[in-house]
Amino acid sequence: MLVQSDKLAAIREAFPKEGLFAEKDWLLSPDAFPIEQKFLAELEQLGHRLFVFQRACNQLYQLSVKGKQPEWVARYLDAGKPKGLIEFSRRKEIRDDLPRVIRPDLILSENGYIIAEIDSVPGGIGLTAWLNQTYFAFDKEIIGGAEGMLEGFQTVLPTGGDIVISQEAATYRPEMEWIVTRLLATGRVRPTGGKDRQPDFDWRVVAAENYEPRDGRAVYRFFELFDLPNIPKIDNLLCANAEGKVTITPPIKPFLEEKMWFALFWLKPLHEFWRRELGEKYFLKLQEVIPYSWILDPTPLPQHAVIPRLEIHDWREAAKFSQKDRDLLLKVSGFSPLGWGSRGISFGSDLAHAEWEKRIENALATFDSSPTIMQRFHKGRLLDHRYWDPDSGELKPVKGRVRLCPYYFVESDRVKLRGALATIVPADKKFVHGMRDAILVPSKIGAQ
Repeated sequence: MLVQSDKLAAIREAFPKEGLFAEKDWLLSPDAFPIEQKFLAELEQLGHRLFVFQRACNQLYQLSVKGKQPEWVARYLDAGKPKGLIEFSRRKEIRDDLPRVIRPDLILSENGYIIAEIDSVPGGIGLTAWLNQTYFAFDKEIIGGAEGMLEGFQTVLPTGGDIVISQEAATYRPEMEWIVTRLLATGRVRPTGGKDRQPDFDWRVVAAENYEPRDGRAVYRFFELFDLPNIPKIDNLLCANAEGKVTITPPIKPFLEEKMWFALFWLKPLHEFWRRELGEKYFLKLQEVIPYSWILDPTPLPQHAVIPRLEIHDWREAAKFSQKDRDLLLKVSGFSPLGWGSRGISFGSDLAHAEWEKRIENALATFDSSPTIMQRFHKGRLLDHRYWDPDSGELKPVKGRVRLCPYYFVESDRVKLRGALATIVPADKKFVHGMRDAILVPSKIGAQ
Protein backbone atom coordinates (compact mmCIF):
# COMPACT_ATOMS: atom_id res chain seq x y z
CA MET A 1 0.00 0.00 0.00
CA LEU A 2 1.29 3.46 -0.87
CA VAL A 3 2.00 5.85 1.99
CA GLN A 4 0.56 9.37 1.77
CA SER A 5 3.74 10.95 0.40
CA ASP A 6 3.85 8.31 -2.34
CA LYS A 7 0.23 9.04 -3.26
CA LEU A 8 0.93 12.75 -3.53
CA ALA A 9 4.00 12.05 -5.64
CA ALA A 10 1.93 9.79 -7.92
CA ILE A 11 -0.70 12.52 -8.33
CA ARG A 12 1.90 15.14 -9.19
CA GLU A 13 3.67 12.83 -11.61
CA ALA A 14 0.44 12.01 -13.42
CA PHE A 15 -0.45 15.66 -13.90
CA PRO A 16 -0.52 16.53 -17.64
CA LYS A 17 2.20 19.01 -18.57
CA GLU A 18 -0.40 21.04 -20.49
CA GLY A 19 -2.51 21.28 -17.33
CA LEU A 20 -6.25 20.68 -16.98
CA PHE A 21 -7.61 24.17 -16.30
CA ALA A 22 -6.05 27.22 -17.92
CA GLU A 23 -4.45 29.48 -15.30
CA LYS A 24 -6.13 27.68 -12.39
CA ASP A 25 -4.87 25.42 -9.66
CA TRP A 26 -6.16 23.83 -6.47
CA LEU A 27 -5.05 22.14 -3.27
CA LEU A 28 -4.02 18.48 -3.48
CA SER A 29 -5.13 15.72 -1.15
CA PRO A 30 -4.05 12.08 -1.08
CA ASP A 31 -7.60 11.09 -0.07
CA ALA A 32 -10.62 10.70 -2.29
CA PHE A 33 -13.90 11.98 -0.81
CA PRO A 34 -15.77 9.09 0.87
CA ILE A 35 -19.45 8.46 0.17
CA GLU A 36 -21.50 5.91 2.09
CA GLN A 37 -23.10 3.10 0.10
CA LYS A 38 -26.60 4.31 0.98
CA PHE A 39 -25.85 7.81 -0.34
CA LEU A 40 -24.27 6.35 -3.47
CA ALA A 41 -27.50 4.45 -4.16
CA GLU A 42 -29.40 7.74 -3.81
CA LEU A 43 -27.00 9.46 -6.24
CA GLU A 44 -27.45 6.72 -8.80
CA GLN A 45 -31.25 7.15 -8.64
CA LEU A 46 -31.00 10.95 -8.78
CA GLY A 47 -29.60 10.83 -12.33
CA HIS A 48 -32.77 9.32 -13.78
CA ARG A 49 -34.98 11.70 -11.79
CA LEU A 50 -33.10 14.68 -13.24
CA PHE A 51 -33.35 13.27 -16.75
CA VAL A 52 -37.12 12.95 -16.33
CA PHE A 53 -37.19 16.48 -14.88
CA GLN A 54 -35.34 17.92 -17.89
CA ARG A 55 -37.61 16.02 -20.25
CA ALA A 56 -40.62 17.50 -18.44
CA CYS A 57 -39.08 21.01 -18.69
CA ASN A 58 -38.71 20.53 -22.44
CA GLN A 59 -42.32 19.38 -22.66
CA LEU A 60 -43.69 22.22 -20.54
CA TYR A 61 -42.01 24.90 -22.65
CA GLN A 62 -43.34 23.45 -25.88
CA LEU A 63 -46.86 23.07 -24.48
CA SER A 64 -46.71 26.67 -23.30
CA VAL A 65 -45.73 27.83 -26.80
CA LYS A 66 -48.73 25.93 -28.21
CA GLY A 67 -51.12 27.40 -25.63
CA LYS A 68 -51.71 24.06 -23.91
CA GLN A 69 -49.99 25.25 -20.72
CA PRO A 70 -49.88 28.83 -19.35
CA GLU A 71 -48.33 31.21 -21.89
CA TRP A 72 -46.33 32.97 -19.19
CA VAL A 73 -44.07 29.92 -18.87
CA ALA A 74 -42.55 30.47 -22.33
CA ARG A 75 -42.64 34.25 -21.85
CA TYR A 76 -40.50 33.95 -18.71
CA LEU A 77 -38.07 31.52 -20.34
CA ASP A 78 -37.70 33.58 -23.53
CA ALA A 79 -37.08 36.89 -21.76
CA GLY A 80 -34.00 38.70 -23.05
CA LYS A 81 -33.22 36.24 -25.84
CA PRO A 82 -32.90 37.13 -29.55
CA LYS A 83 -35.92 36.31 -31.66
CA GLY A 84 -33.88 34.19 -34.09
CA LEU A 85 -32.50 32.02 -31.28
CA ILE A 86 -35.97 31.54 -29.81
CA GLU A 87 -37.28 30.44 -33.21
CA PHE A 88 -34.39 28.04 -33.70
CA SER A 89 -34.93 26.43 -30.30
CA ARG A 90 -38.51 25.65 -31.30
CA ARG A 91 -37.62 23.80 -34.51
CA LYS A 92 -39.34 20.44 -34.86
CA GLU A 93 -36.04 18.85 -35.94
CA ILE A 94 -34.66 19.23 -32.41
CA ARG A 95 -37.97 19.08 -30.52
CA ASP A 96 -37.04 16.03 -28.43
CA ASP A 97 -33.30 16.72 -28.06
CA LEU A 98 -32.03 16.89 -24.48
CA PRO A 99 -28.57 17.32 -22.94
CA ARG A 100 -26.56 14.09 -22.94
CA VAL A 101 -24.55 15.09 -19.86
CA ILE A 102 -26.30 16.12 -16.64
CA ARG A 103 -24.29 17.62 -13.80
CA PRO A 104 -26.09 18.90 -10.73
CA ASP A 105 -24.24 20.91 -8.11
CA LEU A 106 -25.09 19.30 -4.79
CA ILE A 107 -24.42 21.07 -1.49
CA LEU A 108 -24.05 18.52 1.30
CA SER A 109 -26.18 19.89 4.15
CA GLU A 110 -27.01 18.84 7.70
CA ASN A 111 -30.13 17.06 6.44
CA GLY A 112 -28.66 15.39 3.35
CA TYR A 113 -28.13 17.52 0.25
CA ILE A 114 -29.67 20.26 -1.81
CA ILE A 115 -29.36 20.87 -5.57
CA ALA A 116 -27.94 24.36 -6.02
CA GLU A 117 -28.42 24.15 -9.80
CA ILE A 118 -28.14 21.86 -12.80
CA ASP A 119 -25.44 22.59 -15.37
CA SER A 120 -26.20 21.55 -18.95
CA VAL A 121 -22.81 22.71 -20.28
CA PRO A 122 -20.63 21.51 -17.42
CA GLY A 123 -16.92 21.95 -16.99
CA GLY A 124 -14.89 19.41 -15.06
CA ILE A 125 -15.54 16.38 -17.26
CA GLY A 126 -11.89 16.00 -18.20
CA LEU A 127 -10.68 16.95 -14.73
CA THR A 128 -12.89 14.32 -13.09
CA ALA A 129 -11.81 11.73 -15.66
CA TRP A 130 -8.16 12.48 -14.86
CA LEU A 131 -8.74 12.43 -11.10
CA ASN A 132 -10.58 9.12 -11.33
CA GLN A 133 -7.83 7.54 -13.40
CA THR A 134 -5.05 8.90 -11.19
CA TYR A 135 -6.55 8.00 -7.81
CA PHE A 136 -7.76 4.60 -9.02
CA ALA A 137 -4.11 3.57 -9.26
CA PHE A 138 -4.04 3.42 -5.45
CA ASP A 139 -7.75 3.33 -4.53
CA LYS A 140 -9.98 0.79 -6.26
CA GLU A 141 -13.15 2.19 -4.64
CA ILE A 142 -13.23 5.30 -6.85
CA ILE A 143 -16.78 5.86 -8.13
CA GLY A 144 -16.78 5.23 -11.87
CA GLY A 145 -13.44 3.46 -11.79
CA ALA A 146 -10.44 4.46 -13.88
CA GLU A 147 -12.24 4.69 -17.22
CA GLY A 148 -15.85 5.44 -16.34
CA MET A 149 -15.81 9.15 -17.22
CA LEU A 150 -14.06 8.47 -20.53
CA GLU A 151 -16.50 5.70 -21.40
CA GLY A 152 -19.39 7.97 -20.50
CA PHE A 153 -18.15 10.84 -22.64
CA GLN A 154 -17.56 8.48 -25.55
CA THR A 155 -21.29 7.64 -25.50
CA VAL A 156 -21.93 11.33 -26.20
CA LEU A 157 -19.77 11.23 -29.34
CA PRO A 158 -19.69 7.46 -29.96
CA THR A 159 -17.96 7.48 -33.34
CA GLY A 160 -16.02 10.68 -32.94
CA GLY A 161 -16.87 14.33 -33.26
CA ASP A 162 -15.83 17.91 -32.66
CA ILE A 163 -15.68 19.48 -29.20
CA VAL A 164 -16.31 23.11 -30.08
CA ILE A 165 -15.05 25.53 -27.41
CA SER A 166 -15.47 29.31 -27.39
CA GLN A 167 -12.95 31.79 -26.03
CA GLU A 168 -15.37 32.51 -23.20
CA ALA A 169 -14.98 28.87 -22.07
CA ALA A 170 -11.25 28.61 -22.87
CA THR A 171 -10.42 27.79 -19.23
CA TYR A 172 -11.77 24.30 -19.91
CA ARG A 173 -9.95 23.68 -23.18
CA PRO A 174 -6.98 21.80 -21.60
CA GLU A 175 -9.20 19.26 -19.88
CA MET A 176 -11.13 18.54 -23.09
CA GLU A 177 -7.85 18.16 -25.01
CA TRP A 178 -6.76 15.63 -22.40
CA ILE A 179 -9.98 13.68 -22.95
CA VAL A 180 -9.43 13.66 -26.71
CA THR A 181 -5.87 12.42 -26.25
CA ARG A 182 -7.12 9.56 -24.09
CA LEU A 183 -9.97 8.66 -26.45
CA LEU A 184 -7.65 8.61 -29.46
CA ALA A 185 -5.14 6.47 -27.56
CA THR A 186 -7.77 3.76 -27.13
CA GLY A 187 -9.44 4.16 -30.56
CA ARG A 188 -9.78 1.21 -32.93
CA VAL A 189 -8.23 1.15 -36.42
CA ARG A 190 -9.44 -0.45 -39.62
CA PRO A 191 -8.16 -0.96 -43.17
CA THR A 192 -9.38 1.67 -45.62
CA GLY A 193 -7.88 0.20 -48.74
CA GLY A 194 -4.34 -0.77 -49.67
CA LYS A 195 -1.83 -0.21 -46.92
CA ASP A 196 -3.62 2.79 -45.47
CA ARG A 197 -5.10 2.52 -42.02
CA GLN A 198 -6.89 5.29 -40.18
CA PRO A 199 -8.76 5.60 -36.90
CA ASP A 200 -12.32 4.34 -36.70
CA PHE A 201 -12.87 7.11 -34.22
CA ASP A 202 -11.78 10.72 -34.58
CA TRP A 203 -12.25 13.39 -31.93
CA ARG A 204 -11.03 16.98 -32.10
CA VAL A 205 -11.06 20.07 -29.91
CA VAL A 206 -11.65 23.11 -32.09
CA ALA A 207 -12.20 26.84 -31.57
CA ALA A 208 -15.80 27.93 -31.93
CA GLU A 209 -14.86 31.29 -33.43
CA ASN A 210 -13.67 29.84 -36.77
CA TYR A 211 -15.46 26.48 -36.77
CA GLU A 212 -16.87 25.14 -40.04
CA PRO A 213 -19.20 22.13 -39.68
CA ARG A 214 -18.65 18.96 -41.69
CA ASP A 215 -21.57 16.85 -42.91
CA GLY A 216 -22.25 13.87 -40.71
CA ARG A 217 -20.08 15.26 -37.93
CA ALA A 218 -21.31 15.23 -34.31
CA VAL A 219 -20.66 18.39 -32.28
CA TYR A 220 -20.28 18.70 -28.54
CA ARG A 221 -21.11 22.32 -27.72
CA PHE A 222 -18.83 23.82 -25.12
CA PHE A 223 -20.04 27.40 -25.31
CA GLU A 224 -22.87 29.31 -23.70
CA LEU A 225 -25.69 30.53 -25.92
CA PHE A 226 -25.33 34.16 -24.81
CA ASP A 227 -21.89 33.93 -26.47
CA LEU A 228 -23.24 33.37 -30.01
CA PRO A 229 -22.62 36.97 -31.19
CA ASN A 230 -18.90 36.35 -30.57
CA ILE A 231 -18.87 33.31 -32.86
CA PRO A 232 -18.78 34.72 -36.42
CA LYS A 233 -19.65 31.51 -38.28
CA ILE A 234 -22.32 30.23 -35.90
CA ASP A 235 -25.04 30.50 -38.57
CA ASN A 236 -23.28 27.84 -40.64
CA LEU A 237 -23.41 25.42 -37.71
CA LEU A 238 -27.04 26.21 -36.91
CA CYS A 239 -28.08 25.73 -40.54
CA ALA A 240 -26.26 22.40 -40.72
CA ASN A 241 -28.02 21.32 -37.53
CA ALA A 242 -31.44 22.41 -38.82
CA GLU A 243 -30.87 20.48 -42.06
CA GLY A 244 -29.86 17.33 -40.19
CA LYS A 245 -26.29 17.41 -41.49
CA VAL A 246 -24.78 17.58 -38.02
CA THR A 247 -25.98 16.86 -34.51
CA ILE A 248 -25.32 19.23 -31.62
CA THR A 249 -25.34 18.38 -27.94
CA PRO A 250 -26.27 20.03 -25.65
CA PRO A 251 -29.03 21.18 -28.02
CA ILE A 252 -29.47 24.84 -28.96
CA LYS A 253 -32.27 25.37 -26.46
CA PRO A 254 -31.61 28.40 -24.24
CA PHE A 255 -34.86 27.82 -22.35
CA LEU A 256 -33.45 24.58 -20.93
CA GLU A 257 -30.47 26.38 -19.42
CA GLU A 258 -32.39 28.74 -17.15
CA LYS A 259 -32.07 28.58 -13.37
CA MET A 260 -35.69 29.71 -13.14
CA TRP A 261 -36.83 26.10 -13.69
CA PHE A 262 -36.44 25.62 -9.94
CA ALA A 263 -38.86 28.49 -9.35
CA LEU A 264 -41.28 27.12 -11.96
CA PHE A 265 -41.09 23.74 -10.22
CA TRP A 266 -42.50 25.31 -7.04
CA LEU A 267 -45.26 27.42 -8.64
CA LYS A 268 -48.66 26.18 -7.49
CA PRO A 269 -50.40 26.51 -10.90
CA LEU A 270 -47.89 24.02 -12.35
CA HIS A 271 -47.99 21.38 -9.59
CA GLU A 272 -50.36 19.09 -11.42
CA PHE A 273 -48.22 19.23 -14.55
CA TRP A 274 -45.10 18.27 -12.60
CA ARG A 275 -46.93 15.58 -10.67
CA ARG A 276 -48.23 14.05 -13.88
CA GLU A 277 -45.01 14.26 -15.93
CA LEU A 278 -42.63 13.26 -13.14
CA GLY A 279 -44.86 10.78 -11.37
CA GLU A 280 -45.85 11.14 -7.73
CA LYS A 281 -42.67 9.50 -6.36
CA TYR A 282 -40.23 11.60 -8.39
CA PHE A 283 -42.23 14.77 -7.73
CA LEU A 284 -42.02 14.29 -3.97
CA LYS A 285 -38.37 13.23 -4.06
CA LEU A 286 -37.37 16.33 -6.03
CA GLN A 287 -39.31 18.54 -3.62
CA GLU A 288 -36.92 17.30 -0.93
CA VAL A 289 -33.79 18.48 -2.78
CA ILE A 290 -34.79 21.41 -5.04
CA PRO A 291 -34.50 24.59 -2.95
CA TYR A 292 -37.57 26.81 -2.84
CA SER A 293 -37.09 29.56 -5.41
CA TRP A 294 -38.96 32.60 -6.71
CA ILE A 295 -38.89 34.55 -9.99
CA LEU A 296 -38.34 38.25 -9.29
CA ASP A 297 -41.17 39.39 -11.53
CA PRO A 298 -41.89 43.10 -10.93
CA THR A 299 -45.53 42.74 -12.09
CA PRO A 300 -47.77 44.21 -9.33
CA LEU A 301 -49.85 41.69 -7.37
CA PRO A 302 -53.58 42.09 -6.65
CA GLN A 303 -54.18 43.75 -3.30
CA HIS A 304 -55.17 40.49 -1.60
CA ALA A 305 -52.16 38.43 -2.81
CA VAL A 306 -48.77 37.74 -1.23
CA ILE A 307 -45.56 36.10 -2.45
CA PRO A 308 -45.68 32.54 -1.05
CA ARG A 309 -43.45 31.65 1.92
CA LEU A 310 -42.14 35.21 2.13
CA GLU A 311 -45.59 36.63 2.95
CA ILE A 312 -44.85 39.97 1.31
CA HIS A 313 -46.91 41.87 -1.24
CA ASP A 314 -44.03 43.52 -3.13
CA TRP A 315 -40.42 42.49 -3.76
CA ARG A 316 -39.25 45.81 -2.32
CA GLU A 317 -40.44 44.59 1.06
CA ALA A 318 -37.76 41.86 0.80
CA ALA A 319 -35.22 44.65 0.47
CA LYS A 320 -36.14 45.68 4.01
CA PHE A 321 -35.58 42.23 5.54
CA SER A 322 -33.24 42.13 8.53
CA GLN A 323 -29.87 40.48 8.06
CA LYS A 324 -31.16 37.45 9.98
CA ASP A 325 -34.00 37.03 7.48
CA ARG A 326 -31.77 37.44 4.44
CA ASP A 327 -30.58 33.83 4.13
CA LEU A 328 -31.49 34.27 0.49
CA LEU A 329 -29.60 34.15 -2.77
CA LEU A 330 -30.12 36.29 -5.85
CA LYS A 331 -29.07 34.51 -9.04
CA VAL A 332 -29.07 35.74 -12.61
CA SER A 333 -31.21 33.06 -14.24
CA GLY A 334 -29.24 32.49 -17.44
CA PHE A 335 -28.34 33.77 -20.91
CA SER A 336 -25.82 36.20 -19.50
CA PRO A 337 -22.08 36.24 -18.80
CA LEU A 338 -23.21 36.46 -15.15
CA GLY A 339 -25.37 33.35 -15.43
CA TRP A 340 -22.67 30.71 -15.09
CA GLY A 341 -19.97 29.85 -12.59
CA SER A 342 -20.35 31.79 -9.34
CA ARG A 343 -20.85 35.07 -11.18
CA GLY A 344 -24.14 36.87 -10.76
CA ILE A 345 -24.85 35.39 -7.30
CA SER A 346 -25.50 37.59 -4.27
CA PHE A 347 -25.98 36.34 -0.71
CA GLY A 348 -28.32 38.58 1.26
CA SER A 349 -26.80 37.99 4.70
CA ASP A 350 -23.36 39.00 3.44
CA LEU A 351 -24.49 42.36 2.08
CA ALA A 352 -25.07 45.67 3.78
CA HIS A 353 -28.73 46.64 3.79
CA ALA A 354 -28.24 49.38 1.18
CA GLU A 355 -26.39 47.02 -1.17
CA TRP A 356 -29.04 44.28 -0.79
CA GLU A 357 -31.74 46.82 -1.59
CA LYS A 358 -29.77 48.05 -4.61
CA ARG A 359 -29.42 44.53 -6.02
CA ILE A 360 -33.11 43.78 -5.65
CA GLU A 361 -33.96 47.04 -7.42
CA ASN A 362 -31.53 46.17 -10.21
CA ALA A 363 -33.03 42.68 -10.56
CA LEU A 364 -36.51 44.16 -10.92
CA ALA A 365 -35.35 46.85 -13.36
CA THR A 366 -33.58 44.34 -15.64
CA PHE A 367 -36.21 41.60 -15.46
CA ASP A 368 -37.31 41.86 -19.09
CA SER A 369 -33.76 41.49 -20.41
CA SER A 370 -32.08 39.36 -17.74
CA PRO A 371 -34.41 37.69 -15.23
CA THR A 372 -33.22 36.96 -11.71
CA ILE A 373 -34.41 34.35 -9.24
CA MET A 374 -34.35 34.38 -5.46
CA GLN A 375 -33.54 31.13 -3.71
CA ARG A 376 -33.40 29.84 -0.16
CA PHE A 377 -29.80 29.48 1.00
CA HIS A 378 -28.82 26.12 2.50
CA LYS A 379 -25.54 26.10 4.39
CA GLY A 380 -23.26 23.16 3.74
CA ARG A 381 -22.38 20.99 6.70
CA LEU A 382 -18.78 20.82 7.91
CA LEU A 383 -16.76 17.71 7.07
CA ASP A 384 -13.17 16.74 7.78
CA HIS A 385 -10.63 16.21 5.03
CA ARG A 386 -6.85 16.38 4.63
CA TYR A 387 -4.85 18.43 2.18
CA TRP A 388 -1.23 19.10 1.32
CA ASP A 389 -0.16 22.52 2.57
CA PRO A 390 2.42 23.78 0.03
CA ASP A 391 3.71 26.42 2.46
CA SER A 392 4.56 24.07 5.35
CA GLY A 393 5.11 20.95 3.25
CA GLU A 394 2.78 18.99 5.53
CA LEU A 395 -0.54 17.18 5.40
CA LYS A 396 -3.09 19.18 7.36
CA PRO A 397 -6.69 18.54 8.40
CA VAL A 398 -9.40 21.02 7.50
CA LYS A 399 -13.08 21.36 8.26
CA GLY A 400 -14.74 22.32 5.04
CA ARG A 401 -18.00 22.55 3.14
CA VAL A 402 -18.51 20.28 0.17
CA ARG A 403 -20.02 20.70 -3.28
CA LEU A 404 -20.48 17.32 -4.92
CA CYS A 405 -20.81 17.22 -8.72
CA PRO A 406 -21.98 13.81 -9.95
CA TYR A 407 -21.62 13.37 -13.72
CA TYR A 408 -24.49 11.54 -15.38
CA PHE A 409 -24.39 10.40 -18.99
CA VAL A 410 -27.58 9.67 -20.90
CA GLU A 411 -26.63 6.40 -22.54
CA SER A 412 -29.37 5.05 -24.80
CA ASP A 413 -32.12 3.85 -22.43
CA ARG A 414 -30.32 4.53 -19.15
CA VAL A 415 -28.75 7.35 -17.19
CA LYS A 416 -25.46 6.30 -15.66
CA LEU A 417 -23.35 7.86 -12.89
CA ARG A 418 -19.74 7.80 -14.12
CA GLY A 419 -17.92 9.85 -11.50
CA ALA A 420 -18.37 12.52 -8.84
CA LEU A 421 -16.10 15.51 -8.27
CA ALA A 422 -15.88 16.82 -4.71
CA THR A 423 -14.91 20.45 -4.11
CA ILE A 424 -14.06 21.17 -0.47
CA VAL A 425 -13.63 24.79 0.66
CA PRO A 426 -12.73 26.26 4.05
CA ALA A 427 -15.56 26.70 6.55
CA ASP A 428 -15.56 30.50 6.24
CA LYS A 429 -16.53 30.37 2.56
CA LYS A 430 -20.25 30.77 1.86
CA PHE A 431 -20.13 29.74 -1.81
CA VAL A 432 -18.55 26.41 -2.68
CA HIS A 433 -16.72 26.50 -6.00
CA GLY A 434 -13.33 25.77 -7.52
CA MET A 435 -11.28 28.54 -5.95
CA ARG A 436 -7.54 28.52 -5.33
CA ASP A 437 -7.88 27.42 -1.70
CA ALA A 438 -10.30 24.60 -2.56
CA ILE A 439 -9.48 20.90 -2.47
CA LEU A 440 -10.57 19.00 -5.59
CA VAL A 441 -10.74 15.20 -5.37
CA PRO A 442 -12.74 12.34 -6.88
CA SER A 443 -15.30 10.45 -4.80
CA LYS A 444 -15.03 6.91 -3.51
CA ILE A 445 -17.24 4.37 -1.76
CA GLY A 446 -16.55 4.55 1.95
CA ALA A 447 -17.78 5.86 5.28
CA GLN A 448 -17.79 9.62 5.85
